[in-house]
Amino acid sequence: MISKSPVAVVTGAAQGIGRRVAEVLARSGYALALADLNEPAATLATVTDLGAEAVAVTGDVSAQEHVDELVHQVSTRFGRVDALVNNAGISLLQPAEQTTPQQWRRVLEVNLTGPFLLCRGFAPMMLAAGAGAIVNVASVAGLSGIADRAAYNASKHGLIGLTRTLAVEWGGRGIRVNAVCPAWVKTEMDVADQASGGYTDEDITGRVPMARFATPDDVAAAVAFLLDPARSGFINGAALPVDGGWTADGSWTSLRLRKR
Repeated sequence: MISKSPVAVVTGAAQGIGRRVAEVLARSGYALALADLNEPAATLATVTDLGAEAVAVTGDVSAQEHVDELVHQVSTRFGRVDALVNNAGISLLQPAEQTTPQQWRRVLEVNLTGPFLLCRGFAPMMLAAGAGAIVNVASVAGLSGIADRAAYNASKHGLIGLTRTLAVEWGGRGIRVNAVCPAWVKTEMDVADQASGGYTDEDITGRVPMARFATPDDVAAAVAFLLDPARSGFINGAALPVDGGWTADGSWTSLRLRKR
């Protein structure tokens, strides 16, 4: 059976940005496949209450067998896929010289290999339909260097490179591939990172010209825009900063703060 509603796959859907993206897409009329390492039960309940048909699949996005199962579930349940949001990711705050090969590999497996496997897994359905949209959730850390995040920064730089390459390969066959690049977002991941002592709220608000963190709503709105062919149908291969001006600002701290 082929779903009458457009179908979106959202990874990392149990919390934070992924959960908010799922809610926004549910309100926009999408049916949803929710993927996460942890059971996204709360997200599933919310989107169902919003009227969306939805299925949840639990597993590791860097594992080929999980990706195969997710593709199978979507194909069997909905018969189509219109949108893929590669949001699942992990953080690592560690100086480069202290980052172990195991830590490096794990960050790249989840943040970069996982999106590649998912793009490769869902592309055949999109290519057969001649239409589709993929949004990869990258970061300002994919647009610049930020200390003590060698593995994370490399994974997000790589994700932007993957985005541009797939946009070139698939754009002429109907699939648009873009990325969003948020600055720091107030999510569960931020709470965990701050608990390690790596930074404070003031470090982030002092750096952002708009003087605040991004919110999951900010990122979800950008994702929804890039998925919508009516609003972004000729945008392909973009890395859209959702950063309050972070990457635009070359000021030093005292100059930046004087302009507020």
